[in-house]
Amino acid sequence: MAESEENSALFPIFILTLLALPLIPYTVLRLYHATTKKTKSIHCRCSVCARSGKYRKSIFKRISNFSTCSNLTLVLLWVIMAILVYYIKHISREVQTFEPFSILGLEPGASDSEIKKSYRRLSIQYHPDKNPDPEAHNYFVEFISKAYQALTDPVSRENYEKYGHPDGRQGLQVGIALPKFLLNIDGASGGLLLLGIVGVGILLPLIVAVVYLSRSSKYTGNYVMHNTLQTYVYFMKPSLAPSKVMDVFIKASEYMEIPVRRSDDEPLQKLFLAVRSELNLDLKNIKSEQAKFWKQHPVLVKTELLIHAQLARESAPLPPALDSDFKRLLELAPRLLEELVKIAVMPRSPNGRGWLRPAIGVVELSQSIVQAVPLSARKVTGGSAEGIAPFLQLPHFSEATVKKIARKRVRTLQELLEMAGEERAELLTQTGGLSATEAQDVELVLETMPCVEVEITCETEGEEGIQEGDIVTMYAWVTIKRRNGLTVALPHAPFFPFSKEENFWLLLADPVANEVWMSQKLNFSDEAAALAAASTAVREAKEALGASPKEVSAAVGESIEKVKNGSRLVVGKFQAPNEGNYSLCSYCLCDAWIGCDRKTNLKLKVLKRSRAGTRGGGGGATEEAAAAAEEGGEEEEDEEEYDDDYESEYSDDDQEEDKDDKKDDKNKKAAADKDSSNSEEGSGTDEE
Repeated sequence: MAESEENSALFPIFILTLLALPLIPYTVLRLYHATTKKTKSIHCRCSVCARSGKYRKSIFKRISNFSTCSNLTLVLLWVIMAILVYYIKHISREVQTFEPFSILGLEPGASDSEIKKSYRRLSIQYHPDKNPDPEAHNYFVEFISKAYQALTDPVSRENYEKYGHPDGRQGLQVGIALPKFLLNIDGASGGLLLLGIVGVGILLPLIVAVVYLSRSSKYTGNYVMHNTLQTYVYFMKPSLAPSKVMDVFIKASEYMEIPVRRSDDEPLQKLFLAVRSELNLDLKNIKSEQAKFWKQHPVLVKTELLIHAQLARESAPLPPALDSDFKRLLELAPRLLEELVKIAVMPRSPNGRGWLRPAIGVVELSQSIVQAVPLSARKVTGGSAEGIAPFLQLPHFSEATVKKIARKRVRTLQELLEMAGEERAELLTQTGGLSATEAQDVELVLETMPCVEVEITCETEGEEGIQEGDIVTMYAWVTIKRRNGLTVALPHAPFFPFSKEENFWLLLADPVANEVWMSQKLNFSDEAAALAAASTAVREAKEALGASPKEVSAAVGESIEKVKNGSRLVVGKFQAPNEGNYSLCSYCLCDAWIGCDRKTNLKLKVLKRSRAGTRGGGGGATEEAAAAAEEGGEEEEDEEEYDDDYESEYSDDDQEEDKDDKKDDKNKKAAADKDSSNSEEGSGTDEE
């Protein structure tokens, strides 16, 4: 009986231990992530964003943000743990060991007369004839009488003094920490109950783990399905025009899982009529084109129409079920587009470089989805290579407003930004037809728009000049400046139902050959990580050049100051190509704003590797080689807005894609001829 009570008392401690082992480390990890959050972003303050309700901090929204499944589960587990601690400390009766001397109030080794005297004294106090209390009766029978008997019997007393127990040496006791009611159940019911506990405690976690692993094996680290990546790789082409990126984007496996209901037919038909002009249908054969469009897979039709509903801002009349699918599409869009960019710039054989044109098209599609601007608005007009799309992202702007201000020779967003504040307000109110409040909203958005500056240097560590085959290190300082003085801010995107951070893609590319030499994603939110990365990169570069500790410390301090002022250091490596002069361009593309991209020209001269394999200044190098090496190390940088080399091509047809294919084939053929002419030994038996 005592053994059963002891095991039962250990059951809460056993449960508390199992609960605390995973709960405490997980809570510490969650708190660590909460305290090391990224810099808080400031959202747009215009009236359009305020009416969207996306950033409204109501009490209900705060509760819903906290009341996630993981947070509520964590709180519930801590409540259970607190209850267990309280039960163990205050309710659970401590199991006492049998100590005769302590029960009789004597010191160990007391004489027989002292034992009898103490027994008589306690009998007067607890004997049933003297004390009618039932608890006194139980205490007298269970403890006092047994203690007196154990000490008056010579054998029991000797066993107690020698082994600590009146019955002599005790063996090892093994118990199970289960509640008392489980141990008292006999027969088949007890076995079934015990089997149920084993199933819940062992089999259920195993089943959950198997289901989780089977589901997680379908996704990558960025929560994108592996089937989606395979589909994107299959359909990605080097000549993929921006107008054709949509056809690849909607083939994601995540979108194929969205249900197609019969009740969606009528709303999708109405939506088709609203966005028909954006579907790139051949107007000469409009009937056959429409029939061809509806013959596609129903999920592809639904996905494309819903994406165009976002671009055309036609999502208001959608029914609840279709609106839920619409928001699901937009929620998945940023991560899918990010993976699509990575696939476009993924190094490919034979030269190990990615493709520039599809990468630009994917980023432009991301900009249009976030800002809810039609792809047709990127059609090249008068003096703007990006059409009227940059203007349509501003609040209260329409095509009519753009046409009105164009009469005053303001045809690009840059021209609007370069105007003085009073002059711009006068243009918007008097010429554009906006009210003073609407003009103030436009001013707030213009103050939030980022202005990007890029400084790039390419060098070979520890050497002068760049020779073919060298590993070239590119150092790029990307700086963001805003008129409101902020470094991090959420973009103005009232028609995108989710919070979207600004991400930038830095691409070092050869636009003529349609090749991306180096690419990297850039985010300005995490300043601590940027400080650590910049300090490490600058320190390693200076130490490789043999700089003194003082010079290294000064360079690191300068880099830290740059990061705090809104700059980020991007370091990349690529292998130098064959000898020649290369006109490269760096593209800093924003995935959330239209018209905020930056293109920087970079001229790179690659020298022929010396015959002895040494670098300029070595024993066999001549003065002419050294001079050529110094000339090769010079680089020219020109920063400019996007020109004719980077025009949006959403209005291009398939004929331009054929031209680009022929151009790429021509470039590849010229490169092959050049490589064959530079080879020292020819082989007449090689076959292509």
